[in-house]
Amino acid sequence: MSDLNDLKMLLESRYPLVVIETWEELRALDLIRRLGMRTGKPVFGWNAVDGLRRLEFEDAPSQKHTVEADAMLAQIRGTREPGIYALCDLHPYLQADQPRQVRLLKQIALQHENLQHSLVLISHQLDIPPELSRYCARFSLSMPDEQQLHHIVQDEARRFKQEKGERVRADRASLERLVRNLRGLSFEDARKLARGAIIHDGAITEDDLPEVNKAKFALMEMDGVLTYEYDTESFASVGGLQGLKDWLAKREHAFHGGHGLDSPRGVMLVGVQGGGKSLAAKAVAGLWGLPLLRLDMGAIYNKFFGESERNVREALKLAETMSPCVLWIDEIEKGIAVGDNDGGTSRRVLGTLLTWMAENRSKVFMVATANDIERLPPELIRKGRLDEIFFVDLPEPPVREVIFRIHLQRRGQNPADFDLAALAGHSDGFTGAEIEQAVVAGLYSAGAANRTLDQTLLEAELAATVPLSVTMAESLARLRHWCQGRAVDAAGA
Repeated sequence: MSDLNDLKMLLESRYPLVVIETWEELRALDLIRRLGMRTGKPVFGWNAVDGLRRLEFEDAPSQKHTVEADAMLAQIRGTREPGIYALCDLHPYLQADQPRQVRLLKQIALQHENLQHSLVLISHQLDIPPELSRYCARFSLSMPDEQQLHHIVQDEARRFKQEKGERVRADRASLERLVRNLRGLSFEDARKLARGAIIHDGAITEDDLPEVNKAKFALMEMDGVLTYEYDTESFASVGGLQGLKDWLAKREHAFHGGHGLDSPRGVMLVGVQGGGKSLAAKAVAGLWGLPLLRLDMGAIYNKFFGESERNVREALKLAETMSPCVLWIDEIEKGIAVGDNDGGTSRRVLGTLLTWMAENRSKVFMVATANDIERLPPELIRKGRLDEIFFVDLPEPPVREVIFRIHLQRRGQNPADFDLAALAGHSDGFTGAEIEQAVVAGLYSAGAANRTLDQTLLEAELAATVPLSVTMAESLARLRHWCQGRAVDAAGA
């Protein structure tokens, strides 16, 4: 009913052209048909196959010679009785090489006071020419709320029982998470994904959620600067970082809707390359059971003025649509580092991001990672923008043992066959990524020598590696100095 009232108010505001961008064409047409019944105005529909015909009457005949867009618009212009016209296939005729159709639309709009025609343009995408923009208003069909999403899932469960003769198995936690992850979808798309979650095994479980999120991302065509990360690590695969893990565990309930608690906004992870920041960002999504979106700061820049900021705005809007989710901005300093050599683009991108961070009320938890904190503008890292800044230092010996165990097990090796404490001692100053590569290199050496991986081979690979903590000792010292008093140790006390 809200959509009907809002659209009625829009037409009563004397906008001659109303634009509805939607994939739910049938729902939009039904809304306009009901609007005509309420207002008493005749309602016509047009598409490129059937031409112009009355919408209120089922199987109403098409009017002659109205299949072509210019003939249809000319007929509307010449009609004296006020009417509402739902035009479904007009988007190809709004291009610069179609001046006749654009002019006819403008003439109908200019004569609105006399003709009282309301034209509703419906398509999945509509780029309105500048000469028509002053006469247009945009209208969006409402998305289903949480209660309506519950009804959609229940309807699909009842349909499954009728078709298969079996009740759908589900627990409350999985059902609630499925409903949360259907937010931002249209009625039709939410129904498709709910059906997909049920149909293959007759159950709603935690295992369905990744597939639902993948399908949701695909439906929204979130390509370009925003990508969907399909593999989110569990925190069991992240060695150390106990302080960060504890911090996240305390705030998970608040993020998912804890009553009376402010929802956490996000964190920044600062540390050396290969120290586990990216893995931790993935693990946040895995720990909280959320989809993970990665914003590529290097891909947002466009040679056309203003396009970079628009790319950021669109990416952030899509993240809101995917909420609840984790938004991972990797190496954020590469996209918003302060500089004077880009015509102010970095400043404008930073302003767009800061505005969103201040105004965002959706369930989007931001995880920004940075290697060079000195390049970040102070307005981003001050308290209040993000909940906390964590420093990810080089792993201590017990953590290095855990990292060796993880990567040996991952590659089919038995950690009990190795002296992990000795390996941790030989890998002083190594990042988690460097430890992983030492294991990989050891397996290559073992394969080349036609032998199994052992302690000696691993220690030889460690001895042959010069870690970043040595080659970039000065940079690491500066980073540690900066983080003292400004950042929380991700490893904990």
